[in-house]
Amino acid sequence: MSSSSSASIEWDNYRFLQKYVYSRAGIVLEDNKHYLFESRLAPILQRLGLDTINDLCVLLRESGEVEVGHRVVEAMTTNETYFFREPAQYEAIRTTLLPRLKEESQYPKKLRFWSAAASTGQEAYSLAMLLLEQGLAEWDLEILGTDISTHVLERARSGRYQQIEVNRGLPAPLLRKYFTSSGLDWQLKDEVRRMVRYEAVDLRESMRSRRPFDLVFCRNVMIYFDAETKTKILRELRGVLGQGGWLLLGGSEPAFGAEEWFERQFIGGATVFIAR
Repeated sequence: MSSSSSASIEWDNYRFLQKYVYSRAGIVLEDNKHYLFESRLAPILQRLGLDTINDLCVLLRESGEVEVGHRVVEAMTTNETYFFREPAQYEAIRTTLLPRLKEESQYPKKLRFWSAAASTGQEAYSLAMLLLEQGLAEWDLEILGTDISTHVLERARSGRYQQIEVNRGLPAPLLRKYFTSSGLDWQLKDEVRRMVRYEAVDLRESMRSRRPFDLVFCRNVMIYFDAETKTKILRELRGVLGQGGWLLLGGSEPAFGAEEWFERQFIGGATVFIAR
């Protein structure tokens, strides 16, 4: 298979892939994203022994291969993450949110958090380590990590990270305290892994059955949805946050009209959306 053959996506097949990914993940891919399909679907072509992306489209259209479809959608999902990404937000949690929650919490002392686009787990585990560092190990803590990709969730559950991954954002004292060296990788200790529960969740689905959370991370994911979907997700997120609960978006993400349900506040270098 040559790279040139995989790159020549026929226009009707490009449209098919746009609609296919949108219908299954809500991800909007514009008309100029040929390179994205080419680079991310190349491993699938190689694994299946197909010559071109057009051949892959034929397979999806004619056979309805569910597993292949899952692979395509997961390949097109961005899973960029690292430990303590956007540190100003974690600092705001440490200095402002947690002191308030400690003061307001009554027995039994419970705190609920949700990492709504958890990817390979660095976001949720960063929060877990922060809570431990703040002396909350004896509290009733729940951290839910969700993602549409089952593949990345399996990696998150394992708590195993490569050297390059722990080098990104993870302070050396926390690496020494909460990880053990395992060959060329680093294994997160069980005391941290047990704090996070992972589920496969599509954010476009109703969230109303979920318990109230004190904090929801939903960072760097809504930029891939259309306006209608963004509005629906924000409304649903407001529904699972208690009064005064925090929503944290990506630092470079537009608010998408979040002010209808949230009050925007600036705490240090972080932008925080507080449930009205």
